[in-house]
Amino acid sequence: GIILVAINPYKQLPIYGDAIIHAYSGQNMGDMDPHIFAVAEEAYKQMARNNKNQSIIVSGESGAGKTVSARYTMRYFATVSKSSSNAHVEDKVLASNPITEAVGNAKTTRNDNSSRFGKYTEISFDRSYQIIGANMRTYLLEKSRV
Repeated sequence: GIILVAINPYKQLPIYGDAIIHAYSGQNMGDMDPHIFAVAEEAYKQMARNNKNQSIIVSGESGAGKTVSARYTMRYFATVSKSSSNAHVEDKVLASNPITEAVGNAKTTRNDNSSRFGKYTEISFDRSYQIIGANMRTYLLEKSRV
């Protein structure tokens, strides 16, 4: 599959706004610079084209930016699939992440908000590929950190 190596710059960059989302929307993989939105667009397009479930795995060490990357991916899906009728569901999906981050996190030497668990987030779409809901499951990854 497609692999994107992302590096946490430890500062905000202007490469995640709505204008960038719209720039990647509808593009083919490789037409633009490597970006988390390119990976999200490819998964979204494959889901719509082949009517098959897609997975995006976000992996890395503590402080690498996994949670932020997952959040940008969810925001991308919410933006490109947005309709006025489903806006409330999409807003709830995006708003749920800070709640899950508030439970089970702690400060480490490398990260101020390090998770003690892994997350599997399943986003559900309707037949017109708009978000209709999400299910988040947590699982313990590093018992030594508990």
